Amino acid sequence: MSAPGKYVVGIDLGTTNTALSFVDATRVDEVAEAIPVSEFPVPQVVAPGAVEDRPTFPSAVYVAAGSELPPDSLHLPWRAETKTAIGHFAREQGAKVPTRYIHSSKSWLCHGGVSRQEAILPWQSEEADAKRSPAEVATMILAHLREAWNHRFPADHLGDQEITLCVPASFDAEARNLTVEAAQRAGFVHLHLLEEPQAALYSWIQSQGRNWREKLRVGDLVLVIDVGGGTTDFSLIAVTEEDGVLQLRRVAVGEHILLGGDNMDLALAFDVRTRLEQERGTTLDFFQMMALTHHCRAAKEQLLGDDTLQSVPITLLGTGSSVIGGSIRTELPRERLDALLLDGFFPRCKFSDRPARPKRSGFRGGGLPYAADGAVTRHLARFLGLHQDTAAEFLPGRAADAPILPTAILFNGGVFHAESLRQRIFDVVASWCHESGAAPPRVLPSPELDLAVSRGAAYIGVTRRGRGVRIRGGSPRSYYVGFEAPMPAVPGVEPPVKLLCVTPYGMEEGTSRDISGEPIDLCMWTGEPVEFRFFSSTSRRQDQPGAILDLEGEEFVEHSPLETTVGEEQPGQDGEAVEVDLRSTLTDIGVLNLDVVEREGGAVHRLEFNVRHLPEAGGE
Repeated sequence: MSAPGKYVVGIDLGTTNTALSFVDATRVDEVAEAIPVSEFPVPQVVAPGAVEDRPTFPSAVYVAAGSELPPDSLHLPWRAETKTAIGHFAREQGAKVPTRYIHSSKSWLCHGGVSRQEAILPWQSEEADAKRSPAEVATMILAHLREAWNHRFPADHLGDQEITLCVPASFDAEARNLTVEAAQRAGFVHLHLLEEPQAALYSWIQSQGRNWREKLRVGDLVLVIDVGGGTTDFSLIAVTEEDGVLQLRRVAVGEHILLGGDNMDLALAFDVRTRLEQERGTTLDFFQMMALTHHCRAAKEQLLGDDTLQSVPITLLGTGSSVIGGSIRTELPRERLDALLLDGFFPRCKFSDRPARPKRSGFRGGGLPYAADGAVTRHLARFLGLHQDTAAEFLPGRAADAPILPTAILFNGGVFHAESLRQRIFDVVASWCHESGAAPPRVLPSPELDLAVSRGAAYIGVTRRGRGVRIRGGSPRSYYVGFEAPMPAVPGVEPPVKLLCVTPYGMEEGTSRDISGEPIDLCMWTGEPVEFRFFSSTSRRQDQPGAILDLEGEEFVEHSPLETTVGEEQPGQDGEAVEVDLRSTLTDIGVLNLDVVEREGGAVHRLEFNVRHLPEAGGE
């Protein structure tokens, strides 16, 4: 493998938008504290036959049907294209023809209830030729970035540069692995993964230069709250001291919460639909609702971006003869936007409040497993409540039983372009601080919300070359394999499931852990596939490799099972028992590998995710 090129590149592969930033490492001053980061305006089709550079790149794909568009409509400067649009025009055209429009593919990439390498998107569309897999869509978006970069920098191809690709902190091992595979198919070789909340804090550090050390102090606990298009991510980063130098350590991450701008768009669309039904008797079909959701997204962005607007008009194509002029016209008023977003998604609540639990039923529909409770503030209260033990370890002088509350807040994600939403989060957290006798948190300025993640990812590429400051963190989850505990056979009673810790929280990248047969023995039969149930936890920080636990409570999340086969069964012979151990490795790029190691001979067999056997999809 050749050495990385002269650029270090950061990519934010977002649910709604994708962005790329970079640093020319050959021009970084070895003495100066500031590291200059440049944005890469992405050329994309913005209208039929028109290509423009835009600061961000909508993570959207539109697959045209036949001669739907005029010839040359989708051509790009580096190649002719007749069918597939990616970016701005894809989003605009998708609002008109939603059955051929793919969006929010990142949310599907981390959905364990579907096979993410099968062509399932657009979801529920019957247009077979438009179907793509979530993994393929990720590759398509990244490949567009590669082609656009190579067109601008023909002597320094993107595949030759060092690239940091960002993922949600709550992504599990399978979602991270799929992201890496998509990037590799797109031609990225020198690849690293970085959690999005860390990237946002790196961007803040880069914007402050040497002054960042004056804004944070030992004992600070920074809450990074990232509400994007598809997910809500929480991270806590502690400010510590080592040999008289400030250090940053990521000490907690939240669970995967499928809650973000997409949910807000849906809520606005349902509200508009209800008004149409009550005031005009208008009924919308499924695809009109999809189009209405896209229009509500655009209207939301206009209202949040311009305080002088009191409403935004919305026009839908009609389907019935009763619709005058073949269209339906309505509007999204600011008062409804404020009421739905502030009171529905960011309500005031107590520190003791928790998200509503979903009601279980015998049937479950398809689609994304959105969070059952849309209140970001209640999810935040739960996240902080799960990490009470962090207070005693990283906040000097705090009582061990005192609520863990941040001393500083950094906002990230396009949702927080709205000052009213940032203010609501601050007011809620400040009220919790007041109740516990703590000072209200400071708000760190959020530089360029749409570009912060990619800028921070580019910054860390320079730190790997000996510059800047690093956030220490390691694995954001503890991982476990499940096995049945031995017990006498009792009709109708399933053996209890025990969990074996194979990867501890905070395990550093580039390290391995061997899990020997003590205190249990693992045995496999040659030639027969064996399957391990696979679990993780974001809150259990003390479990060490080899620890055996009971599968109890809400701390554990089950993922797709792991599967492998040891040796080959000989024809006409039964397989023989082979004693094995387990080994976990967190690679340098942040991917978790789990291996089965034969005790006799040391042969190693990689455990692979079994995507044919999926755990039940569910919300929180």
